[in-house]
Amino acid sequence: MAGKRGSVSAETPEAMVPIALEDSRAVAQFVAWLRHSAPYIHAFGGKTFVVAFDGEVAQGERMQRLAYDCNLLAALGIRLVLVHGARPQIDQEMAQRGLTPHFHRGLRVTDAAALECVKAAQMVTRLEIEAKLSQGLPNTPMAGSFMRVTGGNYLVARPLGVIEGVDFQYTGAVRKVIAEEIEADLEQENVVLISPIAPSPSGEIFNLAMEEVAAEVAVAIQAEKLIFLCDASGLPDDHGRVRASVTVAEAEAQLGAIADQLSVDLRSYLPYATSAVRRGVRRAHLIARDLDGALLLECFTHSGVGTMITRDPVFRYRNATSEDVPALIALIAPLEADGTLVRRNRELLEQEIDRFILAEHDGVVVGSAALYPFWEEQAGELACLAVAPDYRRAGIGEALLQRIEDRARAAGLLRLFVLTTRTAHWFLERGFVEVGVDALPKEKRALYNYQRRSKVFVKNLFERNPL
Repeated sequence: MAGKRGSVSAETPEAMVPIALEDSRAVAQFVAWLRHSAPYIHAFGGKTFVVAFDGEVAQGERMQRLAYDCNLLAALGIRLVLVHGARPQIDQEMAQRGLTPHFHRGLRVTDAAALECVKAAQMVTRLEIEAKLSQGLPNTPMAGSFMRVTGGNYLVARPLGVIEGVDFQYTGAVRKVIAEEIEADLEQENVVLISPIAPSPSGEIFNLAMEEVAAEVAVAIQAEKLIFLCDASGLPDDHGRVRASVTVAEAEAQLGAIADQLSVDLRSYLPYATSAVRRGVRRAHLIARDLDGALLLECFTHSGVGTMITRDPVFRYRNATSEDVPALIALIAPLEADGTLVRRNRELLEQEIDRFILAEHDGVVVGSAALYPFWEEQAGELACLAVAPDYRRAGIGEALLQRIEDRARAAGLLRLFVLTTRTAHWFLERGFVEVGVDALPKEKRALYNYQRRSKVFVKNLFERNPL
């Protein structure tokens, strides 16, 4: 990557190394994280990200951290379009001039006096962002880098008009995005910075909503990702935890059901994020603006730190093939090592791969389960139920169990049994009952390892059939 804009100097001082090399645990964690990120680095090289952030991010330490992260993304060959807002800066400019801001439906009503404040605040904010992105001082994460930041008249605006009796005057909407000009700048390895202000064909200037500009630009250039930095960590589930991923339909349903419980940014950004995905943007993300490194953590870790919005479910369940053997081994090896699973002969595993069902998250295998039938007793063994640590609260185990049960019923099996040493309660909660070793099929009973002392659980697949 040497010599490219956004590159990181190979002569980074020792003071910048984030871990102490004598700390073997920290070193191991760093190496594991870097290897873990490799698939995403390969996948995103040459792709376009649109990153949108409000005026709260565009100033101070938040912008400093964002500049560091954008520099790293650029060094990895990711094409960046940044769209900034400036609401607090505009409000400050208006206050200095003795003007009172007016809003309707979350949008600023921009009269002639307010428009002058918009122009002044947007200009200053843009210059400050460019300054942060242009750093290259020693002893910083941007040492030796050079990011070319460009802008231009990429947008054509139109007046928003009168809504519910309110004349928005110089508040506008996006009429057109000049996508080919943005693409031309990205092809030159420039970072494109767009301010939410644009002229109309008549030459008037209009104040635009940052979130609308970001969505329209992302759609026009068919971006890989549209990322909003928000005042919340993402969409909450019923227990208040951040939902790692949702489909467009799920996000829209949640917005309709609990809009009043969402933060201001989530209410504002979510409709544009879902619209962009419906119109061709591959993924939209909502992440916390206050979490240092959130942009990197969301893009380069399996579980992320915010909410990802996709057209289709991000989790996929499918039958395993011989090509999946290495990924399956990587998944179950740690569980074999700690004794949770019995180690399987690798050659035999490859021969029996068609017995497995896999769970994928974004193309990465994160769960597995297998069905071994015992035809004489009309029973089946649920085996090798494994879920990657980062996904053990995502319902993958239950989904795999359901699919194994469905497969067993379709094969005409009457009951399903499992041997376990660690997860007895999990199976009890899902309709299994504990039985003795004598209840196992004869062939399986002959192989039972009395030193391991696994507990045996059985579940009827048809309620009318006895155990």
